[in-house]
Amino acid sequence: MKNVKLCKKQTGTIEYTESSGNVFADLGLPHPEEALAKAEIASKIQDIITERKLTQAQAAKILEISQPKVSLLLRGFLTNFSLERLLRFLNDLGQDVYISVVPASHMGHGCTRIGDSPSSACIAALGR
Repeated sequence: MKNVKLCKKQTGTIEYTESSGNVFADLGLPHPEEALAKAEIASKIQDIITERKLTQAQAAKILEISQPKVSLLLRGFLTNFSLERLLRFLNDLGQDVYISVVPASHMGHGCTRIGDSPSSACIAALGR
């Protein structure tokens, strides 16, 4: 993150901090890469549930969890959901999940991308 000053004519200077691209890292939370990966997957799960117009009770039946757990998932309370479990939820909702392992596109440590295309932003460097 870097601090940036933005000048405004009448109000003076407004200071703000530019994001690193990972809000969890910006907030100093533990394991920010995993948190962002889980948030991206949970967002896809929510999109599918919304697109299919499923109630939380219907989603709970499909995902084989309780309705209160669906509520937690949809509200972003993800600490009790592993990445593996979230990926299984996508499968339960009729989605294929592809995991590809390829050499890093840049020197050094590789990263994990979650999205519909290879151009998705790098969101995680898991295991560090």
